[in-house]
Amino acid sequence: MKKTLILLAGYPGTGKSYMANIIIKNFPELRLLSPDDIKEKFWDKYGFDTLEQKEELIVRAWNTYYDEMEQDFLHGKSLISDYPFSLKQKPTLEKLTKQYGYQVCTIRLIGQIEVLFERQKQRDLDNSRHLGHILTSYHRSDSKIERKNADNLLDYTEFYKRCTQRGYGEFDLGDTIEVDVSDYEKIEYPKILQWLEDRV
Repeated sequence: MKKTLILLAGYPGTGKSYMANIIIKNFPELRLLSPDDIKEKFWDKYGFDTLEQKEELIVRAWNTYYDEMEQDFLHGKSLISDYPFSLKQKPTLEKLTKQYGYQVCTIRLIGQIEVLFERQKQRDLDNSRHLGHILTSYHRSDSKIERKNADNLLDYTEFYKRCTQRGYGEFDLGDTIEVDVSDYEKIEYPKILQWLEDRV
């Protein structure tokens, strides 16, 4: 495999983690590096009492994410990373991949915003979803909170704003393919895997 960074980008609620698992099964040499995994570890370790403290931990998590990426690049490891990437992350990702001679393959997942919002709602209410995403104050002991009563759940207006104003649907870096995931049954996984095979 060439030195490669695969980015699963695009709107929230598009099943990026699910697609990452499918890709890793077909390319087991890939290591998954997830910004959300790092955020969640920090939330569990330190906790937060305000949105400002939460944001501080998110900034620390991103710094750790880039540090881990650079360490993997130093050792020539190929990575896959899933997040609704935007212009905010693009300069650093571009700088690191150029510095270490990595090619980038971006799979940008899009869909009907109404459909994606319903998926995101269900995801936030699922017990597998970290509580830190849906609370303005969190500590690891807060395990008995009723998810439907969480104070930082997204409403449709905020979800739509994030999707349309943060550039998630336009993000591209390196070779980019766009996949509409409004209907999971219509996703052509063999085509996506072949697209990657031709590049890595």
